[in-house]
Amino acid sequence: MKDDTPSRPFRVVIVGGGTAGWMSAAGIRRQLGTEDYTVTLIESDEIGTVGVGEATLPHIKSFNDMLGLDEAQFMRETRATFKLGIQFRDWDRPGDGYIHPFGAFGEPWGGVEFQHHWLRALQAGRLHYSLQDYSYAVVAARDNAFEFPNEDRKSIRATYAYAYHFDAGLYAAYLRSWATQRGVHRIEGRVCDVSRDPTTGDLLAVTLQSGERIAGDLFIDCSGFRSLLLGGVLGVAWQDWTHWLPCDRALAVPCRSVGALTPYTRATARPAGWTWRIPLQHRTGNGYVFSSQFISDTAARDALLAVLDGAPQGEPRLLRFSPGRRERAWCGNCVAIGLASGFLEPLESTSIYLVQAAIADLVKLMPRPGAKGTDPRLAAEFNRLNEMQYERIRDFLVLHYVANRRHGEPLWDYVRSMPLPDSLAHKLQLFRSRATVPNYQYGLFSRDSWLSVLIGQGIIPEGYDRLADACTLPSLEDLLNGFRTRIQTNVASMSSHGAFIATYCAAAGVVVAEEAAA
Repeated sequence: MKDDTPSRPFRVVIVGGGTAGWMSAAGIRRQLGTEDYTVTLIESDEIGTVGVGEATLPHIKSFNDMLGLDEAQFMRETRATFKLGIQFRDWDRPGDGYIHPFGAFGEPWGGVEFQHHWLRALQAGRLHYSLQDYSYAVVAARDNAFEFPNEDRKSIRATYAYAYHFDAGLYAAYLRSWATQRGVHRIEGRVCDVSRDPTTGDLLAVTLQSGERIAGDLFIDCSGFRSLLLGGVLGVAWQDWTHWLPCDRALAVPCRSVGALTPYTRATARPAGWTWRIPLQHRTGNGYVFSSQFISDTAARDALLAVLDGAPQGEPRLLRFSPGRRERAWCGNCVAIGLASGFLEPLESTSIYLVQAAIADLVKLMPRPGAKGTDPRLAAEFNRLNEMQYERIRDFLVLHYVANRRHGEPLWDYVRSMPLPDSLAHKLQLFRSRATVPNYQYGLFSRDSWLSVLIGQGIIPEGYDRLADACTLPSLEDLLNGFRTRIQTNVASMSSHGAFIATYCAAAGVVVAEEAAA
């Protein structure tokens, strides 16, 4: 009987550390056998990382749970806080605001999605509250409240999820320690040469400045914007989306924490872009994402410093980028993950999610040990899924810009009138006609995410699902009032976010403000 056991393990070589590199190393090590796969990560402490990905989506909890991380310990080590959503200020018009929650709006009645009942009541003049009042996560965030969701799926306290704000540099260091303790081999050094198979073009090995040569079967490019392997060596072209997402620079600076910890990220529209505010236990992260067509770096720096809550902790750091993605994320025997694959501005905290999604897909499609070359069908499927992820997120980000009434401001006038991706134009037409929104089974974003932005930025549908008419208006009014009251009653009994952090996961030496903000 023929022995199909491979003569040696399949060698995975990761070039680059940071969040993308160490998430990749940890995820592959945890999910694939140590006997069949070896994981080597090459990084240089001399090369800095972007390290501003401080806000996440709820999916990160499933990644941490998959690794078996202790949540409270992880949060202490990364100075983390909880996140129930993203607050958007001034995106439609100055003075307006809404929260994109990690949770549902209302509940279906009679088999009909909630937004159709809400719209029917609105059109009939029987609605007394905004859509925001029917989301548990929104109301809790506005009250600076936090507790873990209820495990009873029938409870109204089970209608939301949560993510984290954390120090991305500390998270990478935490995963680095976790991974190296479990067999990931870390090599300090800078890649100076890459050898390729003269016949297939596949990567064979990388050579470091020290002269050390590391051979591999699959190479993962986590080298950031440089895209050393995929873009540099293999020459995979960049698909530029600047015409849809004109912001091409960001300034980032931390400041001293002031006041209570809010359980949400804040994104505030500005004349030439938008600013972020991310509360960590030991500081507040801030940034200004802007278009260099509409403001200078110096003016953007001054504008950012003028809106900080507390004293800045350093000089703002400038990042230049081009929104878009590589034409292919997997080429030959090289897979790019993170910034080496693509970049979409951090408006909806998707950067770490895209890393996590790529790792999950790669693990499922990982070549088997002993395979001769890379099966092109695996790469094709990975690229199909990666393209879907990026384009669905792109449409959602562009929506924030196009749905605005900030007239007289050049950036906002441009994005309001620019040609849209066909896929987004179709979504908008369908929503305006019948309140139908995407509800993807794969990728981002869900029905409730689209609802929060569409209605939050003033797009109200003309019609609704006619099945909603089966409920009488008096009954519908009672249902709406009862649901809102249940949310208000339950949120009122929750702990403040600061108090929860203080008792659950406060970092050593950090004093957490426990009282809710006024």
